[in-house]
Amino acid sequence: MRAAPPPLAGGAPGADALRPLLDTVLDALREGAHARGGPLPAGGPEAAARRVREALGEPLPDTGRGADEALRTLVHALAEGAADPAHPLCAAHLHTPPLALAAAADLAASALNPSMDSWDQAPAASAVEALVTAALAAEVFPAADRPDALVTTGGTESNQLALLLARERHGPALRTVVGANAHHSFHRAAWLLGLPEPVVVPTPRGTLDPAALDTALAALGGPGRPVLVAATAGTTDEGLIDPLPDLAELCEARHAVFHVDAAYGGPALFSRTHRHLLDGLARARTVTVDLHKLGWQPAAAGLLAVRDADDLAVLGHTADYLNADDDTDAGLPDLLGRSLRTTRRPDVLKTAVTLRALGRDGLGVLVDACVDLARDLADLVEKAPGLDLRARPTLTTVLFRPSGAEDTTVAAIRRTLLTEGRAVLGRAEADGRLWLKATLLNPHATPGDLAQLITLVEGSAHR
Repeated sequence: MRAAPPPLAGGAPGADALRPLLDTVLDALREGAHARGGPLPAGGPEAAARRVREALGEPLPDTGRGADEALRTLVHALAEGAADPAHPLCAAHLHTPPLALAAAADLAASALNPSMDSWDQAPAASAVEALVTAALAAEVFPAADRPDALVTTGGTESNQLALLLARERHGPALRTVVGANAHHSFHRAAWLLGLPEPVVVPTPRGTLDPAALDTALAALGGPGRPVLVAATAGTTDEGLIDPLPDLAELCEARHAVFHVDAAYGGPALFSRTHRHLLDGLARARTVTVDLHKLGWQPAAAGLLAVRDADDLAVLGHTADYLNADDDTDAGLPDLLGRSLRTTRRPDVLKTAVTLRALGRDGLGVLVDACVDLARDLADLVEKAPGLDLRARPTLTTVLFRPSGAEDTTVAAIRRTLLTEGRAVLGRAEADGRLWLKATLLNPHATPGDLAQLITLVEGSAHR
């Protein structure tokens, strides 16, 4: 007699099936974090891989060990071996600690498992996405008549979509101009889309200089030559923001398409204190925003906002089994033009829950807290006699290094802290030197945590 299949997550019985499994998962997460004891596992790559091999055993056994054992063992191994962004000394990347409520919403999305490629797979989820993306697009473009936004996997996909929309309007002769501070995704997007390699404008002071950009645009030809200029609001290395109003003015004068990669800095719009940093953002034609960075969402939670929804019409696509013309004419929403992907998760649910729970003001408080933390860390670096600060932070990124140290020493300090499992710091090239990078995205971090980070760096520098 054939055994009964394992229970499913959805439907009315799904909640009862999930409940005991969640207890197992939550216990394993807690116990794994305690076993780790710090921001990441000690011992380096080989030690981490060995622990995983030992826990996993045979990846595809003939006979399974059951749900409880599998969850307990592997979730514990993953938690013990994680670089945990919720730990205040894990501060290397634009990799945010997700809010508990957003993670809980993501569980619901996984359990229901709607696929956002046709309405009959996602009736409620598609309506939530339409309402939330419209609201977020209006936040980016408050004066626009018909703004809209697409949900993406993050900045890389959003930037590629922005180039694609511009290419479809202007043709394959489109040139892209970026600063040396721009995200690498523009180069990859140009390659994927068959566009010329982007023109790179040097950014010796870290931001795109309007005069240097004007020279580059003049060298590309007159107003008949299609050009997209990609500015950055929150650079990956330093968290800097290009002079958006001046760049917007120049793009209008030169008849260039203006795109802003605000994957990092975009959520500063929620802050009444810091939203002025994004003055000029609404003059772009397209804007990239990631809420899995300064928005505390589990990945992925990217957006591409467009000032005019008509720009998205070129993404329209028909597959009779998903959006047949007669179904669309009868009023079923057509979802295929909402993404280049077909099957995709309802990633907007966690964002919708977060917006409803916290509101603009609640998210703004989190943004402000992390900006304040970056300033506090900069204060500590400036007061430390053996450390140099690159510059006062604009957003939540702080670059610093031991005074007079060689780049090899700076790199070694970072790797030592990683190998010992004591701190996770990033690295960035600036001013011809290598710097340690702290990206502060944990609003629960304390001044004591920042002081500990300084102490660890100073101690490693003097070994």
